[in-house]
Amino acid sequence: MKTPKPESSTENWEMSNAARRRKAASAPGAKPKRRSRKALTAYSEAEIREIFRRFAVARPEPKGELEHVNPFTLVVAVALSAQATDVGVNRATRELFQIADTPQKMLDLGEERLIGHIRTIGLYRNKAKNVIALSEKLIRDFGGEVPRTREALMTLPGVGRKTANVVLSMAFGVPTMAVDTHVFRLGNRLKLAPGKTPDEVEDRLMAIIPEDYLFHAHHWLILHGRYVCKARRPECEICVIADLCKFEGKTASIPFPLPEG
Repeated sequence: MKTPKPESSTENWEMSNAARRRKAASAPGAKPKRRSRKALTAYSEAEIREIFRRFAVARPEPKGELEHVNPFTLVVAVALSAQATDVGVNRATRELFQIADTPQKMLDLGEERLIGHIRTIGLYRNKAKNVIALSEKLIRDFGGEVPRTREALMTLPGVGRKTANVVLSMAFGVPTMAVDTHVFRLGNRLKLAPGKTPDEVEDRLMAIIPEDYLFHAHHWLILHGRYVCKARRPECEICVIADLCKFEGKTASIPFPLPEG
């Protein structure tokens, strides 16, 4: 699951900017900024509903592809997946999670032995330090349990907003929008939720996606970007939303046949 930018510095900087904007908006005498749907997306409400209806018919129960056995191993897997592929992370963690599936077991394993398991993943030394540090913090501050709020999750070393959103959704069933490189690309390429930062794309998607489709929306978008609307050559000929898509470079306009639903 590749990210548009490293989470540790970029996301914190973006969060600071977002906090400043919220403070300015709430200042005495400040006028609330009201954005029209046109400012958020190039699609009508009916078009957006149809897009996600088709995603739901094509993939009724989309699943994240990072392998994990509990919330802790999910946090570790997502943290390891920054600037790496899910396939590569899964290959490295299958054996790791058999022997270290709790914060205490991860500490008992130790940083050097952890490195031995994740050496094939990019930035493995820094990621190993973060995994050990977040394990220590989980034990010290949260009784060894993964917290259930975004704010608490983001206090863990190596965990940014995207990682926190993935954990909230996959581990605890909270409707969130995790903006990885695929979602970021689709938001801009399709003009579905154009934005200059992952936070901006996230905010716009959360504002326009119908509530009854929100829970699975980030998985639908990730999988669509990974397997259909690819970075180098989008496969428009098999795209279920090709006739609705506003991407100017699309190669087909006829949607892949879907059953009614």
